[in-house]
Amino acid sequence: MPNEPSPLLLVTVPCRTDNYAFLLHNSETGQTALFDAPDAGPVAAELDRRGWTLTDIALTHHHGDHVEGVASLRAASGAQVIGAKADSHRLPPLDLAVSDGDSFTLCGTQARVIAVPGHTLGHIAYHVPAAHAAFAGDTLMAMGCGRLFEGTAEQMWDSLCKLRALPPETLICSGHEYTQSNGRFALSVEPGNADLAARIQRVADQRERGEATIPSLLADELRTNPFLRADVASFQAAVGLSGEPAAAVFAHVRKLKDHF
Repeated sequence: MPNEPSPLLLVTVPCRTDNYAFLLHNSETGQTALFDAPDAGPVAAELDRRGWTLTDIALTHHHGDHVEGVASLRAASGAQVIGAKADSHRLPPLDLAVSDGDSFTLCGTQARVIAVPGHTLGHIAYHVPAAHAAFAGDTLMAMGCGRLFEGTAEQMWDSLCKLRALPPETLICSGHEYTQSNGRFALSVEPGNADLAARIQRVADQRERGEATIPSLLADELRTNPFLRADVASFQAAVGLSGEPAAAVFAHVRKLKDHF
């Protein structure tokens, strides 16, 4: 028997100047989850256009450009708000507070919580296997990763390793359209990476057409994202740190990016 088509539909919603929110809709149950809420307007417009009712809002971290739309969207829909228990003191009021390793039902399917401190200490990601998607906020980005505003390089490297271990066909749903600038930095530290050069051209073509480059495929990130490659021998050689601990290589490359 052929595989039945999935009832889950993933939609990327551009918000603000360079943010993304994500809608996950289950056509069988009619439920719709939102991952991060940078701005209520674009999300509400997309829901209205599709005739969907928002049932859940899942937050990755507390920064304003990921939560500012929560109050308006919750008031309009009655959606439950989900976020990190450890960060509940600086998130909008939570209806469901979750912790690392928790699994819960979202849109009629299972979602798993992954603690990914580094960008912020309370940052979490959500892995939804049935949607082949991980909602990574500002931890793992297309050809990049978030700045270390609160956590250490060691914490961020550990967090990225957790996300790197997901199935390679996973779609990485990240919070910003930073792909072209991330690509320029990646090429500066690993100029001999042919996969990276080819991806940069594909991304340029996408942006020329006005298309979002997010979500990105984890398999592509493994080949081209410098922040996932700190323990790869060829990458260590490219940055002149062969044989060094991966966390130290990551820290070096993150500092280079901070000043790029």
